[in-house]
Parts: sequence; structure tokens; C-alpha cells
Amino acid sequence: MDTRNDLRKHTLWMGFCDWIMLWTDDNKDPIASVTVLNLGRVLVEGEVLGYIVAVALQWNGTNGNDKDEGVVEDVVGSHVEDAVTFWAQSINRNNDIMKIGCSLSEVCPHANSVFGNLDQKKIYGGLFSEDKCWYRCKVLKIINDEKCLVRYIDYGNTEILNRSDIVEIPLDLQFSSVAKKYRLWGLQIPSGQEVTQFDQGRTFLGSLIFEKEIKMRIKATYQDGTVIAQAEYGSVDIGEEVAKKGFAEKCKLTSSSNTCEEKKSDPGQLVLRNLKSPIPSWGHRSNQSAFTRPKGRLSGRMTLDSKNENDAGNHVTFPKENLTIGDFNLGSNVSLAKIKQDQKLIEENERLKNEKEVLLESYKALESKVEQTAQELQQEKAITMDLTKHLESTLKTRVGTRMENLAAKVEMLKEIRRVNINVRFGNDLSDAMQVLDEGCFTIPASLTELERIWAEYNLAQENIQTCENVNEGSILIAKRNEVQQKLNMAVEVFILEVDELPLNKRLKTLQDLSTSLEAVYGQAKEGTNSEEILKKFYDWKCDKREEFTSVRSETEVSLQRLVAWFQNTVKAFDLSVEETQTSEDTISSLDEILEKTESSICKELEISLIEQGDEDKEVILNTYSQVLQKIRSEERLIATVQSKYKDSIEFKKQIIECFNESPNVDHLLSIKKTLKNLKARLRWKLVEKNNLEELDDHDGSEIEKIKQEITQLRNSVFQEIYREQEEYEKLNSLVQKWFPELPLLYPEIGLLKYMNSGGLLTMSLERDLLDAEPMKELSSKRPLVCSEVNGQLILLKGYSVDVDTEARVIQRAAAYHRAWRDAKEDSGLLPLIFLFLCKSDPMAYLMVPYYPRANLSAVQASVPLTSEEALKVMKGVAQGLHTLHKAAIVHGSLHQNNVFALNREQGIVGDFDFTKSVSQRASVNMVVGDLSLISPELKMGKPASPSSDLYAYGCLLLWLSVQNQKFETNEDGIPKVDQFHLDYNVKSLICSLIYCRSSMTAEQVLNAECFLVPKGKSTPNPEKDTEYTEYRKQELKTENVDKHKGKTRNDETNFDFDRFSIFLLL
Repeated sequence: MDTRNDLRKHTLWMGFCDWIMLWTDDNKDPIASVTVLNLGRVLVEGEVLGYIVAVALQWNGTNGNDKDEGVVEDVVGSHVEDAVTFWAQSINRNNDIMKIGCSLSEVCPHANSVFGNLDQKKIYGGLFSEDKCWYRCKVLKIINDEKCLVRYIDYGNTEILNRSDIVEIPLDLQFSSVAKKYRLWGLQIPSGQEVTQFDQGRTFLGSLIFEKEIKMRIKATYQDGTVIAQAEYGSVDIGEEVAKKGFAEKCKLTSSSNTCEEKKSDPGQLVLRNLKSPIPSWGHRSNQSAFTRPKGRLSGRMTLDSKNENDAGNHVTFPKENLTIGDFNLGSNVSLAKIKQDQKLIEENERLKNEKEVLLESYKALESKVEQTAQELQQEKAITMDLTKHLESTLKTRVGTRMENLAAKVEMLKEIRRVNINVRFGNDLSDAMQVLDEGCFTIPASLTELERIWAEYNLAQENIQTCENVNEGSILIAKRNEVQQKLNMAVEVFILEVDELPLNKRLKTLQDLSTSLEAVYGQAKEGTNSEEILKKFYDWKCDKREEFTSVRSETEVSLQRLVAWFQNTVKAFDLSVEETQTSEDTISSLDEILEKTESSICKELEISLIEQGDEDKEVILNTYSQVLQKIRSEERLIATVQSKYKDSIEFKKQIIECFNESPNVDHLLSIKKTLKNLKARLRWKLVEKNNLEELDDHDGSEIEKIKQEITQLRNSVFQEIYREQEEYEKLNSLVQKWFPELPLLYPEIGLLKYMNSGGLLTMSLERDLLDAEPMKELSSKRPLVCSEVNGQLILLKGYSVDVDTEARVIQRAAAYHRAWRDAKEDSGLLPLIFLFLCKSDPMAYLMVPYYPRANLSAVQASVPLTSEEALKVMKGVAQGLHTLHKAAIVHGSLHQNNVFALNREQGIVGDFDFTKSVSQRASVNMVVGDLSLISPELKMGKPASPSSDLYAYGCLLLWLSVQNQKFETNEDGIPKVDQFHLDYNVKSLICSLIYCRSSMTAEQVLNAECFLVPKGKSTPNPEKDTEYTEYRKQELKTENVDKHKGKTRNDETNFDFDRFSIFLLL
């Protein structure tokens, strides 16, 4: 004990002296330095070591609290931060949690929301966003004036809350948190861990502790309150499970030498270690003032003053001239020989003086070198003394320390052996492959036969569909029926076989297996299926297992030998044993046994703890990839069987219905016959009305009566046409599924034409059946007439067609109609109602809804759209372009007269001339104001594309945004947008459409920022509303359809046009 105290004092004294050296270099006062040194010696001798150690501990920030070490707590996990850190609640505090919840639910709804600066040490009430309940929380960070990051102190989770969701709570709720923060003992997150593995580790730990009763063996507590503990759930060590899955790693071992040195080091060194300096101790410096030179004489007259020489550091010199004048008198009677002799003496004296200076400098250099060597020797001596003392103290405890370290390693080895090392040696992959091999799902035998017959059946249906000869078609139908019977039998066999298979159970096993492997290994890399990889894995596993078994056996043999040595040693030191044993027999082999045991244990620890090498990881990951591919392959096979099973069930159900109900066209023929009679009666009434109107003395009441009959007949005609369309749709469904022969067997019903037109073409509608009025102002390019059908204004567009043009018009109109039908009212397109051909003239008529004065040109000429209205309209137009482009249709004719603003808020794209190709439509020069809608690539002769449609769209949007302002264009005719003051988002979209349209799509336009503004009520504009109302009144007065609006209709025969709209949607 005295030696240790002396060592402490010596260490403190040396550190104190080093600090004094630094202070002395700046102070330059040796008396003050001596005083401080004496004070330091008194402090050291006065046993101030404890104070210095306390200061060192406080300085280093260590405040360990081990008073709870060994305590066992039962807790329930509430929140997980990472793979080794979580929050939990003591089971004993369940009643406290209930009381807190009840108190908060009563207090918080009526409490005041917080304002001003928030106290991060204070406890508040927070409204949790998921269950809208109140919990106690603390503010961790103030994000901005409205939001704060809080932690729910009774559970551990965090959330960003608005200030309105944080309230003050009374003092009786201001007590410590229920939940504690725990960290798994002996584990740490591996450095460089990826984000995916981090999340998987957190999820895995949550599955082990969340809402489960776990036992915590407390090891220590950090200064911030974090509890270091060993967590157990039943017999499962949670920390070992986390480490086994690779989400955390054991803390690295401290070497025995470092451990011993740390245990034996003096705490005082912690205080003084930062004061160490390479500056040597000032007490070892040489005293130059004690150096004197030998005294001498010159010419028997002068003596050198050693004091002046030493103090000043300069040698006394005698110039030759002075000596000559002072010592010799030229007027004296001195011989020439004497003068020469004296002159030689002076020169000799000068030479000796120079040599003396050189020697003096050499002496100083040697003195400095000796001083430096002495200091180095002193340092080496001090180091040697410290080492000697350390060795002496170590030797005293060498055996105990070595045995203590060995015991710690053995304890660690026991823990590791209790941990399952399946992952390290790929046992989980081996188990997975065994599961795949044992219950491997194979393709049902009936599936192959079913697919063969099904393919044969589909081929037979296709042959019937393409057949044009009735006799050949009858043979194909008979063959199809035979195949259909075979298919029905194969389906029944397949269904019975699949019903016996445990598909769902096998699929669940594969999904669980895949999930467990992905939780350990993460995402698998793509690779080819190779049996060579699996063979390499088995060889690698056998080698690793053999190596590990050998190392483990060696460890066990070494430990057994050590145990045997201890047993023999007990006899050597037992005085009651009479048998004498020499020390050589029992003690001499201890060093060898310990060395062997330590080596074996360290080798096994190295194999168990050190991460696998790149080659080992590559083998395991490649095998994992192969296993996952086998799992995915079997899952796809099961999915295929299940899909085919579902199709077979549906087929069996429908085939029964098909056998019970054979296709029948009699109902359609009956409807056509009724239509024929109605149209004849309607024509007769029209002739009768015209004849009465030509009479000079016609009866007005009689004419009005005939008009009512005409209206009823016209409505009846349209009712039958709708019934006819419904019947056509039923037959079309039968053709697509079961009976492709119907168009061949019944060519008179025109089913094939209906199918080719997508349900748009009707053969029962004729031009003279409509009470139409020519639209002269709109008929500059083609005949346009306006009529009314069941209260809806419609427009008939007439196209002159020949045999070739007729087919192209039907094809293009059908493609447009299919694009509209897929999205219906959300398509953003003008719907097509009917397409019919004129029997007397080479004309094709297209029926569309009529929206008077609703195109952009008319709207902007009367009451221009506001900016909000323009954005709503143009969003609908973008939707229409997206619908067309998705169907591979280029509009090619987008302009202000072909875009409609319904109710000034819904924009739709009008149809185009179906007699023209897209290149012909795009060649027409379209201008809005003084701005050309033709894109630069069209001007260069390139074909029209979705990009050219978007250019025209961008120009229309610019025109609506700036209205009547003048445009400036560059040499390519592209407008300059920077000259206008527009909304940033609108301007950005226009620039993208006009300048960078090659990278834009209609779908991207729909998602533009200017269209994503939350919907809200726009600010009303009374002046604009009054102006628009007056305009509509004037418009209604001048519309050229007054006679249609004045007609009275019988309620019983008036067919609701809404039903017609519903039929179109179907």
C-alpha cells in the first residue's frame, strides 16, 4: 500500500512539475517558480489525491450509477428506436398508466393550448394523431412557429404536433415518466450498417419486445437515464437473438494487458495526462554561472577579469594599435630587435585569443550536448523506473490477472455456445432447401392436358371468327363443339385434382419462409439458377463445420487438461494428504497448460465473433439467391394453377349457362321489324303534315295534332333504336365469349358492322327522320344541321364519302369512340352519339351533342374566362389529350373553335374531321389571334405527334392567360413568354410546352403545379357575373332553335334523355 501511495504521489509530482515548466517559461521568475514548486510538493504530500481524482471524474463527464446493478424488472415493450435500444413500461405501473389516461382525458380537452416559448423540461399534454387521445409529452425541438417535435414520455415514441395539439397540464401530473429507455447489454450497432438492415433490425426487435412481458436484468445506468440491461422473454435471450440475426454485434473485447493497466492505473493520471509535455524538467538544466576560465597574463601587465568575461559573455580584446602606443615609446632608446620581439608577442597573443574563442564555442556546444544527453538519460531512467515499478506490481498479481481474464473468456465462450450459429454456417438456408425439397409442388398432370385442349379450343374459335363461307363454317362449328365437350371434361378433371392439393397451405409456407430469409439477408441479387452454386455451398458448409468441430474439440481438451491440473494441485497443497508430490510434477506444467488453453479459447472466439470474409459472404448470398429463386418459381407455379383453377370454375359455370341458353336473334329481328313500321308511319305523318301546311285554308289544330303524333312516333323510333343497341351489345358479348359464328350465320342483322364500329354505327337511323335545321353559319366546310332528340340539342355532321372513305371514317370514328368509352365522362372528350350512313346520298352523318356558343372563340369574344376558370377548362382539355394519346390517337386539329368550355368550368376536346388523316388535319394553318398554333416541327415537314398537340395546347393556354395583349415571336414563330406577367406555375408550364415539349406528356401536364392547387371557392366577381347573365339572356333570344323549345310533348311518350346517356356509358 505504501508503494502504491508513493507511486501516486510521484505521478502527481511529475505532472505538476511539467506544468510548472510551462508556467516558468512564460513567467521567467525563478523565485516564483521555486515557491510554486514548494506549494505543489505540500499539496501532494498533503493527500489531495482524492480531490484531484474527483475533479478528474467530473472533468471527464463520467457519472456512472451502478446502484441498480443486479436488479430484475418485469416490463412491457412500448417503442423501438433501433436494433438495441427500446422503451418499456414497468408492469407495476399499469394502474398509474390507467390513472394518467383518465386524468388527461378529463383535463386536456378543456385546457389552454400552449403559446410563447416552450419549456423543454416541462411536461405537457399532447394529442396523439393516430387515436386522438391525450398523453403526457415533453418538447424535444421547436421546428417552427406552428410545429414541435415531442416525445410521449410514458411510451417513448415521438411525433411532430401542431401547437394547438399541445396543452398545459396541472402540477399533479408533473411527475417522472412511466417508460424507461433501455439498451441491450453487450451489443452495439455495427458501423457502416445500411438503412435497409437498420430498419429490419428495428422491426425484428419490435417483434420480440413490443407489448410483451419481458424480464430486464439491469447492469448499469447511464447519466441520461438509459438503462443497460439483459433482456429475456421466457427462456429467450433477446440480445442473443438480435446478434444472431446480424442486426447488432457484440462489443469488442479489451485485451488483457489493457484491462490490467486500466485497473491498476492511478486516477490522478487522468487529471495530469493532458499536461504532459516534451519540455524537460528545468531542475536538470546546467548552471552556466558556475563556469569560470583560468586566469592569464599578457606582457606581464594585464589580467583578464573572469567575472566580466562570464557575466557579459564577451572576451576582452586589445587592439594592436593600442598596445603599441601604450607599451612602447617611439622616442625611447629601444633596439629594433626588442621591437620585433614585442611585435611577435602581440601577434602570438592575437592568434591565441582567436583559438580561445573557437575552443570556447566548441565547449559550449559540447556542454549543450552533454546537457541534452543528461536530460534524455534522466527521461529514460524515469521510464525505466516506472516500468520496473509496473512490472513489480504486475508480477504480484500476474497469476490472478491471467486466471481472471481466462475465466472471463470462458464465460463469454459459454454465452456464444448457447447462441444459435445457424446463420453463420448457413443452417437456415439448409433448412429452407430441405423444406423446398420435401414438399415441392409439382404441376398437376391434368393441367398440361387442360392447356392443350384449351389452346385447341381457342384455335377453333379463331378459325370460326375468320371464316367467310357458311358451309365451311358449319364444319368448323361442329369441330369446335367436339373440342368444347373435351374441354368441359378436362376442366372437371382439373378441378377435382386441384381440390385435393393443399395449395393455400403450401403457399403460406413459402411466403413465411421467404419473409424469414429476407429479414436476415435482405434483398436478393439477381442471378441464374445453377446447381453448381448449391454444390459449392454444401462443400463450404462441410469444410466450415469440420473446422469448427476441430477447434471446439481442441478447446474442450485444453479445458479438461486445465481442470485435471487443478485437481492435482489441490492434493499438492492439502496438508492432510500424506502422499508427497514434487513441485515439478504438479506446478511446472501450468504455464504450458494456460498458454494452450488461452490459445484454443481465443481461436474459437475468433471464429465465432469475427465477421465472415468476402468469400464466405459471397457463398451464402449466392445460395440465398438460389433458394429465393426456387421459392419464387414455386410461388409462380402455384399462382398459375390457382389462376387456371379460377378460369376453369368460371368456364364451367358459363358453359352450363351457354348450353341452357342458345343464341337467338329473333328478338333483334323483331325490334328491326317494329322499327321499320314506326319509320314508315313517321314518314307518312311527315308527308301529311307538309301537305296540310301547303293548303291555303289549312286547319291549325289539325296540324298541331299531327305534330304531336310525329313527336310521339320519333320518340318511339329512338326508343326502339336504343333497344336495338342493347340487343346488339348482348350478341356482341356472346360473339366474344362463345359464339364467333353469329356474324357468319346471320349476316342480315349487321352484327359485324356494329362490332367493327365499336357500337357507334347504327343502320336504323336516317336523316329524314329528324326535324333538323341547317346551321348555315357553321357549314363553311361541311353540311351541319341542328336538331333535338328527347330534349337534347344535337348536331349532325355530314361527310361526303365513297367506298374507301366510308371504311376509313368508320375506323377512325370507332377508335375515337373506344377512347371515350374507356373513361366516359372523365375522358375530357366530346362524346359521339351515333354514326349512320345515308341510303339515298353518299353521305355519312355523325351525331354529337350541340353546345351553342360554348367554344373558346365564342366565350372569349363575349365574356372572357377568368384565370381560375381558364385553368379549370384547360385541365379538362389536358385530360382529353391524355385520353387520345393513351389510345395512340393524335388530334392534329386543336384550336379555339374545337375546344369547349361547358358552364365555363369544364373543358372538353372536340372531335375532328374523320375523313382526313392526321397529316391532312395538321396541314391546315390554325391561328389564334395573331399566334400560329402550328408547331415548328410541322412547319419543317415532320409528321404530327403528341408533341405538336401539346404545342397547340400551350399556345391556347398562353392566349387565355394574356387575352388581348400583343404577342412577340422569334424567327421560328414561337411566342416570347417572358414579356408577360403571369403566375409562376402557369408560366413554367407554358414554357415547358412551347420550348421543351419534347420531354412533356399530357399526363405530366395534368400533374402540373398550376392544376394541383386545392379546390376552393373563388372570389365572386359581381360585375363579371352580371355581364355573363345579360349575355346569356341575349343568347337565348337569338338562338335559332326556338321552335324546338316551344314544342309541347306528351309526358307518357317523352323519353328521358338521361336514359340515353346511361346507355352510352354502358
